[in-house]
Amino acid sequence: MPFTHGAACPPSRLAAPRAAATMGEAPEPSSQAPLAVLSKVELRVSCKHLLDRDTLNKSDPCVLLLMQSQGQWVEEVQKLRFEVYDSHGHAGVGTHDDDFLGGMECTVGQIVAQKRVTKPLFLKYGKFAGKSTITVISEEISGNNGYVELAFRAKKLDDKDLFSKSDPFLEIYRIDDDRSEQLVYRTEVVKNNLSPIWEPFKVSLNSLCSCEEKRKLRCVVWDYDSRGKHDFIGEFFTTFEEMQKAMGENKVQWECMNPKYKIKKRNYKNSGVVVLLDLKIHRVYSFLDYIMGGCQIHFTVAIDFTASNGDPRNSCSLHYINPYQPNEYLKALVAVGEICQDYDSDKKFSALGFGARIPPKYEVSHDFAINFNPDNDECEGIQGVVESYQSCLPKIQLYGPTNVAPIISKVARVAADEERTKEASQYFILLILTDGVVTDMADTREAIVRASYLPMSIIIVGVGNADFTDMQILDGDDGILRSPRGEPVLRDIVQFVPFREFKNASPTALAKCVLAEVPKQVVEYYSYKAFPPRCPQPDTPDSSLSSPQ
Repeated sequence: MPFTHGAACPPSRLAAPRAAATMGEAPEPSSQAPLAVLSKVELRVSCKHLLDRDTLNKSDPCVLLLMQSQGQWVEEVQKLRFEVYDSHGHAGVGTHDDDFLGGMECTVGQIVAQKRVTKPLFLKYGKFAGKSTITVISEEISGNNGYVELAFRAKKLDDKDLFSKSDPFLEIYRIDDDRSEQLVYRTEVVKNNLSPIWEPFKVSLNSLCSCEEKRKLRCVVWDYDSRGKHDFIGEFFTTFEEMQKAMGENKVQWECMNPKYKIKKRNYKNSGVVVLLDLKIHRVYSFLDYIMGGCQIHFTVAIDFTASNGDPRNSCSLHYINPYQPNEYLKALVAVGEICQDYDSDKKFSALGFGARIPPKYEVSHDFAINFNPDNDECEGIQGVVESYQSCLPKIQLYGPTNVAPIISKVARVAADEERTKEASQYFILLILTDGVVTDMADTREAIVRASYLPMSIIIVGVGNADFTDMQILDGDDGILRSPRGEPVLRDIVQFVPFREFKNASPTALAKCVLAEVPKQVVEYYSYKAFPPRCPQPDTPDSSLSSPQ
């Protein structure tokens, strides 16, 4: 059950799981590390001596996991509540049709610190639920090595039924270092069949073997019983390494053994065989995998020089030329740019302007280099962008209209050239600073849809107190952005940040908002293109993402 440690969330539901629940812990990033990598903790829940609410058979227990919502970030204490119900399967877990079997409260910290928490279950008004207990086990997951797709069948299984054939299902358990067994997956039941073929399934390598290919696995075949008293057919032991080797050598079956029969029956061979029909490994790469593989992030800054910002000679203008303190654009540029600078591979920013009349002919341009060098629009770091901005401002005439599409299309053309390399080498982020009044909305939507197919993201920083409705429409958080023709974006690539809300905020808060979606957007693009990370490059300024100090 993924959720972010420290975030206020609605109740999450954990039904009888086929695999473990996973909790993502997001450490509070420093102002210099907004792209911190998530660590994960896996929670496993078990119960003993539950109350039996059914007359003719046993309860069908399910667990509901609720997380206390504070309406704010709470890093120190995060309360959880586990509620156990006898599910009747008519609707979701915990409805009025389900019988409440008990609940338990604890914190994330307690589970993580103790690794294994066992507590009694309580009914309403603090009454003990008999001898019922619930155990929650936590295990930190290191890394994310993707998932494996498996398909099994069995042949000639023992028949455990008198008047029909067995109803077999398969369970896979991971054996941990403390010799405890954790259920990884349970297949569906195949009715009345001694040679069943189970549906293919996917399971993460973390859950299957803790990303350790030699870790032992116990596989058990049962004959299903509706009362919960499943009949043991047989078992076998293997490892993920052995599974891979077996597929390669076409020796993909194991004898399913019943230890009691092996002792009692002189001529006992097995209780059937289990065959591995297919094994496919799907590697899932993280943002860090791509960065460590040499993927470079390149930022382009685009500044709005339209007349709606006000005459720079007027103190009310967002571009006011004040020798004593920075104007609104400079404040936003420095605050946001210094965050982004730590993640730009070569510390050089392409710096563009739009919506102004520029020398020498003073024709309107919507994608000019603010250093007035069309052959090289790059500036050395944010300080270089600041100097070019201050030098450019007195030489241009603020004009209009506020056309954003040309800037997006210009960066998209560079990203399209990179896409043709068919490798994860460069990713482009366009940082647009604007007062929020867009006049080419249709063309901008079309340009964003086109850009969503490229290695590119867009961060829009709203400067001033204008109505930013257009910008929020472009940010796809409230719905899927579509082109005027109705074509949806392939990926949500736009993040809007109203700078006025962060003037007095900490650099950490601004960093989290500005770069919150970038790691996901990078991974989504390269996953869509099926581009793996490149091989790690030597640790030089030109070949790796610099780590902020």
